[in-house]
Amino acid sequence: KDGIDALEQLREASPDIILSDIEMPRMDGFDLLRSVRADNRIGEVPVIMITSRLADKHRNYASELGADHYLGKPYQEDELLELIRHYIKQSKEVQKSI
Repeated sequence: KDGIDALEQLREASPDIILSDIEMPRMDGFDLLRSVRADNRIGEVPVIMITSRLADKHRNYASELGADHYLGKPYQEDELLELIRHYIKQSKEVQKSI
């Protein structure tokens, strides 16, 4: 529903990847991303931001906060699925090396 709901769900789950919009009520995607990166348990989970905000300032800000990728709306479903595969594979390779 929004960033606060996402954080509540993340208290009980450790996902392989997080897909987040920027524009959400109560807590936007930037604040959610900041909270995820500050959490030792989930801070390394890849985050893909999906948004209609296409300006470089938003893209750059998401990157500064630690977004792994930034997709503009409308996005290509094939591109999103390939990104998910890439980040999950990368995450599993890191886990194997630990």
